[in-house]
Amino acid sequence: MYLENLVFDAVDPQRLGRFWEAVVGGERLTDEPEGFETRLAITDEAALDLCFQRVATASPEPAGPVRFHLDLQGGARQAEVVERLVALGARHVDIGQHEGTGVPWVVLADPEDNAFCVMEERAPYAVSGPVAALPLASASPDRDAELWSWLSGWREVVGPAPRCLRHPSGRGPLLELLPEAAPKGPAKNRLHLDIRLEVGDDSDLVSAGIAERGGREINQPEWGELPWRLYQDPSGNDFCVLPARAG
Repeated sequence: MYLENLVFDAVDPQRLGRFWEAVVGGERLTDEPEGFETRLAITDEAALDLCFQRVATASPEPAGPVRFHLDLQGGARQAEVVERLVALGARHVDIGQHEGTGVPWVVLADPEDNAFCVMEERAPYAVSGPVAALPLASASPDRDAELWSWLSGWREVVGPAPRCLRHPSGRGPLLELLPEAAPKGPAKNRLHLDIRLEVGDDSDLVSAGIAERGGREINQPEWGELPWRLYQDPSGNDFCVLPARAG
């Protein structure tokens, strides 16, 4: 199995998807009424797909830091990158970063008010590409890193967070496990990750492995029969496990 998708809930998948496609320089895969997909290349053989799925209403975001978001590459060109993103439709937001001494990164929101950051220069991001990192709030970074490394196949590397994972090629964004500011509430994360099974993977054995590592499956009978299975990691962050591709 491997990490395949970064999924956004979107009231308008086309508008939000085209914004992020322009931001990351993605390769368009799907443009349909219920969904939009663009591909962020990591290497010639590896990629992370950004998927935008239609929802009637987006889950409310917390007043403070969000549980899962994108950090974009800024570095020495931070101001220029921010100017470009605002021209594409982003806007400046304050989620508490200006309290006290402030921070060296810039916080923006996309056209559907998903907060993200444009980062200052950091050595671990030199090989990240346009998306520097994927920060994920965790009640226990040591515990959650074990699950996410097992699920994704990404390897632990040194980075700015207590635990950081990166694609085994050594390139692409960091998955950063950060101490959470507060426990996750009942609302679903607006962004989540999808794990794709490979041919020969047993979905029930994978489910048992998730449970052994502190995660749990979420059953929603009202959704009917779905081709994927929905889970939460030990900190309550949502993710899906997708079936292996045919052939």
